[in-house]
Amino acid sequence: MSESAIRRLSLYLRALEEMGDDGEEIVSSRLLAERVGTTGPQVRKDLSLFGSFGTRGLGYAVRPLRVRLRDILGLSRRWSVALVGAGRIGAALVAYPSFRERGFEIVTILDNDPEKIGTRWNGIAIGPVERMEEAFRRNPAEVAILAVPAEAAQDAADALVRVGVRGIMNLAPVRLRVPEGVAVKHVDMAVELESLSFALRHLVR
Repeated sequence: MSESAIRRLSLYLRALEEMGDDGEEIVSSRLLAERVGTTGPQVRKDLSLFGSFGTRGLGYAVRPLRVRLRDILGLSRRWSVALVGAGRIGAALVAYPSFRERGFEIVTILDNDPEKIGTRWNGIAIGPVERMEEAFRRNPAEVAILAVPAEAAQDAADALVRVGVRGIMNLAPVRLRVPEGVAVKHVDMAVELESLSFALRHLVR
């Protein structure tokens, strides 16, 4: 699937969770599309990639579809997460409650700042990056969030691969080189802001 299609699945799931909380039991593709800013045919096309959902003329049962989307997105299990980089962005991520709600639990925090090493964030003691292998023996993690300066990102990614991390969310403004079998998602805030700037520049006046 394309990256945009996967993003839409996440949006569908959030909309379905809100509907379920409101007591709604059935939703049409048109109404689901309106909630996420797409079209009914696009909703049906995205969902058809994973099987048959819903009943023609009636729509989709909210709860079963929500369960199925969580499974498709890999959210039906708990993911242990390591945070590398205890700066301001890292602090905000540790404090973000939705991570745990969606099955992502930060179990290890690493940094190279002597003033931060040994302090605790949400009950987790920050350890030194150079002792990553030891930290992962105590608290293994399959996923890592990389929130370090660009010049340190590749070395940190290499170390994460060596200790068995299978997925990296990279917040550093640099493209990482990783072996096959390791997934990387690059989140470049500058690029996102430039995209927003483009949208603002070309708004119809």
